[in-house]
Amino acid sequence: MKRWNNLPLRFRLTFLYVCLLGLLMAVLGALFYYDVRSFLIDSTATRLRAQAKPIVDESLQNLGSEADVTGISENLSRAITSRDTTAVVLDAEGEYLADGRRLEEESPPVPPNAEYVEVALGGDNEVEYIDTASFEERMLVLFIPLRSAADNDDIIGAIQLNTPLTFTDELLSQERLLIGTGIVIALAVGTLGGFWITGSALSPLRRMVATCRRVASGDLGERVNLPHRKDEVGQLAAAFDDMAERIEATFAAQRRFTADAAHELRTPLTALGGSLEVLMRGSKDDPEATNRLIQGMHREVLRLGRLAEQLLDMSRLEAPMAMNHQDSHLAKFFEEFSSQAGHLARDRSLAIEEGPPSTILHADPDTFKQALFNLTDNAAQHTPPGGKINLGWSEENGSVEVWVADEGEGIPPDNIPHIFEPFYRGDRSRSRRRGGAGLGLALVKNIVESHGGKVHVESEEGKGSRFTIALPKEALPSRKNGSPAKE
Repeated sequence: MKRWNNLPLRFRLTFLYVCLLGLLMAVLGALFYYDVRSFLIDSTATRLRAQAKPIVDESLQNLGSEADVTGISENLSRAITSRDTTAVVLDAEGEYLADGRRLEEESPPVPPNAEYVEVALGGDNEVEYIDTASFEERMLVLFIPLRSAADNDDIIGAIQLNTPLTFTDELLSQERLLIGTGIVIALAVGTLGGFWITGSALSPLRRMVATCRRVASGDLGERVNLPHRKDEVGQLAAAFDDMAERIEATFAAQRRFTADAAHELRTPLTALGGSLEVLMRGSKDDPEATNRLIQGMHREVLRLGRLAEQLLDMSRLEAPMAMNHQDSHLAKFFEEFSSQAGHLARDRSLAIEEGPPSTILHADPDTFKQALFNLTDNAAQHTPPGGKINLGWSEENGSVEVWVADEGEGIPPDNIPHIFEPFYRGDRSRSRRRGGAGLGLALVKNIVESHGGKVHVESEEGKGSRFTIALPKEALPSRKNGSPAKE
């Protein structure tokens, strides 16, 4: 079996196809052969009975009221016997009376078989068999019961007719040769056709193998591209192209993530290096300048710490983990959350728009609270002092929706498709002054998708933004690989 599995698929499919074709041809050939054989033998038996019946009927009429065929046996057997047919007359006890063979070229009579003679003397009109033991050639033997009258069941004897099957056997031999030759030709053509058919059918798979190897060598832009195939091979090619596209996008995102992370780390490290260099050159003699440098270094260290924490949060969400889904009443959840998130709003007002009091949230309360903290902190950063931040929930279309809305400057339409990407910031200088690294919204997206939900934003420049989280009402099973759900 192992050696068989190591053979090329094209060879295995062709071999199985040819075996099936040969089996079908052999079965059909055998059925056709035995049908022709049966037809030839039945036709011969019918012809012999048709030739003998008028002679038998005439002889029985001449017999009169006598119930003994002994007197007419000689003439009856001679009248029926011909060049290819020999007749033997038997009495009511199955004893031999006479046979009609007189010439050398006439077929010799077959010795009567007691088993078949007994059946014929019982009145069966269809007794026949093929004798293969008495002579070199096969003989067809059949019996005609003799009755004293047509409407009388009294059997007074029987006639055995035998004729050689030489002509029939020659026809059957030619038939076997034709069938065998036809099977061989069909198998040869089937083998060639099978190689061509399987080669054509497997060419897309070979194309996929070549594409896989090019992708594995690093050319992530390669695709199979079988747009006109809607069968299983076409579906496999489409699935492969989709997988390759996702892999390419993942690698591109990873490269962007690495580049952005390096950039974010380089900025504070450069600032720290510059401050340390100034200190080393003697600014320590100026206490005020030294204090400013130390405070700046402290801010950069805090920024590095926040960036490290956010990177760790990202890695935790993308690594295998089990979500601890719990049922929480949103009214109570927001009551606790608002008291904890109040310091994030600082000099902005924080308002809760309560939805249905019976709404149940199926989520991991800790990670979901982290997502809301990030959205609230993001709203506070973009809402001017004295502005308002609104939070609330509702039930829509079989899901629970939770939103955070601000009265900030809004998001430009060109930036909206990218705001959930790691390290993306529409206004980098302003975001850097606020201390952001561009990971907060990416964390929110990962947290929401790990719960099987979606997050989207509606924004209008100059009026603010509204972030909405939609989670399924029923708890989803935790994913073992911790990968985010597909959008």
